[in-house]
Amino acid sequence: MREVKEFPAWRISGFLGVLGLLLALLWLGWAGYRWLEAREAVYLWHLLAALLATGLWAAGLFTVQPNEAVVLTFLGRYVGSVRMEGFQYTNPLALRKRVSLRVHNFSSEKLKVNDAQGNPIEIGAVVAWRVVDAAKALFQVENYPAFVAVQAEAAIRALASRYPYDTATAEGKSLRANPEAIAEELKAEVQERLRVAGVEVLEARLTHLAYAPEVAQAMLRRQQALAVVAARRLIVEAAVGMVREALAGLEAEGVVLDEERRAAMVNNLMVALIAEAQAQPVVNVGTLYT
Repeated sequence: MREVKEFPAWRISGFLGVLGLLLALLWLGWAGYRWLEAREAVYLWHLLAALLATGLWAAGLFTVQPNEAVVLTFLGRYVGSVRMEGFQYTNPLALRKRVSLRVHNFSSEKLKVNDAQGNPIEIGAVVAWRVVDAAKALFQVENYPAFVAVQAEAAIRALASRYPYDTATAEGKSLRANPEAIAEELKAEVQERLRVAGVEVLEARLTHLAYAPEVAQAMLRRQQALAVVAARRLIVEAAVGMVREALAGLEAEGVVLDEERRAAMVNNLMVALIAEAQAQPVVNVGTLYT
């Protein structure tokens, strides 16, 4: 496939084109008047030539809106693009196609894919893009808005399959925990796919992320269990530190406990600190050795 790159087309101000059109109209009026008056063949030829010139001058006039490009083709060849907004005149025989350079948004549907761990998830994203090379957008791909939609969805699927939903990988990334890093990677992936179409990706960001309905409840229970385990681990670590400080404080005050009493004290303190229910004191009327 031959690569086509945008370059400026020949153009002049449309007001100069209007001046040429007025001259052609004056020629047309003079030729028509002389032919009607004299009925001579020479004036008929002048009349036909003036009609052709008037039509060509009128056909070359066009306008360009802000943030718009007009792509010109002549006899099947790309002859340039006009981006300067306003009233313009160019080759009247060139075909003109308008390409919007404004910012567009593509919002994907909720796509059902498997993450890196094989869990079915639903994912959606929005991509902000614009055309930066009008020639590539028209001649490198068949339909550039449809091409953007298909390639953006393909990039979203590829990204979702590389990372788990919420368990960090070796790089420390997951879809749910690292939204900014995932957004930057998605933007780079979409940009690489759309480069051939002359499209620049301004932003790409996930707008929907959830487990698929058939596994959502199971994954919710799993997340709750992981949260409980993490909380319990934190409580135990804190309780061990408090017991260690208590024993160290008693020893600093000169209170010496043998191994059995130390074990009993550690057990009582751990129960009091870790138990969910309020600890109930037990009065011991004997000793540990009877």
